[in-house]
Amino acid sequence: MRRWLPFPLLWLSLTTLWLLLNQTLSVGHLLLGALIAWVVCHVYRRLDARRGTRSRPWRRAGAAVRLFADVAVDIARSNAGVARIVLDPGTRARTAGFLDVPIDLHDPLALATLACIVTATPGTAWAGYDADRCVLTLHILDLIDEAAWIQVIKDRYETRLREIFE
Repeated sequence: MRRWLPFPLLWLSLTTLWLLLNQTLSVGHLLLGALIAWVVCHVYRRLDARRGTRSRPWRRAGAAVRLFADVAVDIARSNAGVARIVLDPGTRARTAGFLDVPIDLHDPLALATLACIVTATPGTAWAGYDADRCVLTLHILDLIDEAAWIQVIKDRYETRLREIFE
C-alpha cells in the first residue's frame, strides 16, 4: 500500500482541497482531484530523499510554532506598513531597495521555507540567492535600516529554521 500511495494523509488532504476549491462533489472532479493528488504524492516522494534521516520531528514542534507566530506577527505588521505607504504616499519618500543578507542556512528545505516566508510578507520579495557566497538578496519596499532587516532575517527566521531543519 505504501508504494502505491506513499502519503495517504497528504493524498486525502489534496483531494479534499481540490473538491473544496471546485465546490463540487461530482464523480469527475473526485476522480480528477484524486489523480492529481496521487501524482503530487509520488512527485513528493521522489523529492523527499531525506525522509529517512529525519529524527524526532515532534522535538522541533515548539520551534515551528514560535516561527509561525513570528511570521504571523510580521505579516500583520507589514500589511499595516504597506497600507500606510500605499494609501498615504505623501507622508515621506519611499526608500525601496535591494539588500544582501549573509545566510548560514544550507538545507534546501529551510531555504525554500525562508523564501516562502519572505515572499509572503508584504513589502518584501526574494530577489536571489548566491549559493557560492551564501548571500540572500531581498527587495524591500521600505528599506530604512539595513541592519535591522538583517537582524530580523538572521535572528527571527534563520535561527528558528536552523533549529527546525538542521
